[in-house]
Amino acid sequence: MKIVMAIIKPFKLEEVRDALTGIGVHGLTVTEVKGYGRQKGHTEIYRGAEYAVSFLPKLKIEVAVASDLVASVIDAIAAAARTGQIGDGKIFVVPLEKAVRIRTGETDVDAL
Repeated sequence: MKIVMAIIKPFKLEEVRDALTGIGVHGLTVTEVKGYGRQKGHTEIYRGAEYAVSFLPKLKIEVAVASDLVASVIDAIAAAARTGQIGDGKIFVVPLEKAVRIRTGETDVDAL
């Protein structure tokens, strides 16, 4: 089992969710986060004053999946989140040692 974490632009959430649902992934966690990469933020003008926005709003999506689904989940997220512009995000995959569904006591892949 693996956890696939993706940092994406907020307006791409529905497209990513639809893409994941389309390949049979029905559960995900979304967290509002802030950060920057190569973009290094940008400047904005507010009431005539220019100021720097160092951390940009992003969404972090976490999906727990069976190991054999990882490649298709990565492909679905990448295709749905891609705009071709800087700041599209990143995808990380980390091992998941154990999963337990609290309601039923199912474990590992059955709990996903």
